[in-house]
Amino acid sequence: MKVTIDTSLCSGHARCNATAPEVFDLDESGYALPLADEVPTAHEADARDGAMACPERAITVE
Repeated sequence: MKVTIDTSLCSGHARCNATAPEVFDLDESGYALPLADEVPTAHEADARDGAMACPERAITVE
């Protein structure tokens, strides 16, 4: 599973990180970054929950 973040849509609410800190990190300005290129199987549900928490829908999980 891969997580992609559209940085032009991210507003820095950090809800993804609050919901799934195992999958999402924040840069120095508070914008979302995926922790890894591939989400470990154990954290796939967390990745989906973090994506759903994004009010801008800036996160794609594939």
